[in-house]
Amino acid sequence: MLDKLEIAKDWLPRYTGMPLEQFGENVLLTNFSNYVENFADRFNVDIYGEKKPMQAATNSDGLTIINFGIGSPNAATIMDLLSAYQPKGVLFLGKCGGLKDSSEIGHFILPIAAIRGEGTSDSYFPSEVPALPSFKLHKFVSEKIIEKGFDYRTGVIHTTNRRVWEHDKPFLEHLKATTCIGIDMETATIFVVGHYNEISRGALLLVSDVPVTPDGVKTEESDEEVTKEWAEQHLEIGISSMTEISKRGEEIQHFRY
Repeated sequence: MLDKLEIAKDWLPRYTGMPLEQFGENVLLTNFSNYVENFADRFNVDIYGEKKPMQAATNSDGLTIINFGIGSPNAATIMDLLSAYQPKGVLFLGKCGGLKDSSEIGHFILPIAAIRGEGTSDSYFPSEVPALPSFKLHKFVSEKIIEKGFDYRTGVIHTTNRRVWEHDKPFLEHLKATTCIGIDMETATIFVVGHYNEISRGALLLVSDVPVTPDGVKTEESDEEVTKEWAEQHLEIGISSMTEISKRGEEIQHFRY
């Protein structure tokens, strides 16, 4: 297999266990297995990929959810594999660390851009190319957030390939200098690789910790509390947003720079 499309069509079912024809026209991406489980329970559908690297499920409205794992290489992989059938829109439901006083735990963030600090995206475009979402997709999401009575923040996310950095004071100072609102490991990659593959994409991030303060570093206990308190609303906004896009039948155009 020398053709990228041919490889993607073979590997997307291979990684998820779900037949290609069962993927929906819109996609929710996450790196939490409980989001996929909650989605499947809500719509009474099967989860594919139990012993695969990724798990996936699709409801009757043609909305697919995929747990692709953690980190920028996995984010790039799933955005490449989704080129197998070119979904109309992809929304990433992830968590991030808040870097501002205004970024409190439980807040939602719709990133206007992301800093490419992960390195993976350098394989797709030169460093000058910004990591941007599809703004029309974010418009749908913002409408749903307000409609459901929640608030959200906008700003730039710093995406890093480092998982354990909270102890690194020079890196913390660098983060402050960038004036970013939050930090994660996937957003910039999803934006850049989505652009590369001409897939409309966005991200709705949930602030799960405030790592710039000593007592704000995420722990297993604190993460469980965040999941218990806000994960259901996070998933609900994602489902409503991408379902609404599909029902309206509006296209989220992809424009090349």
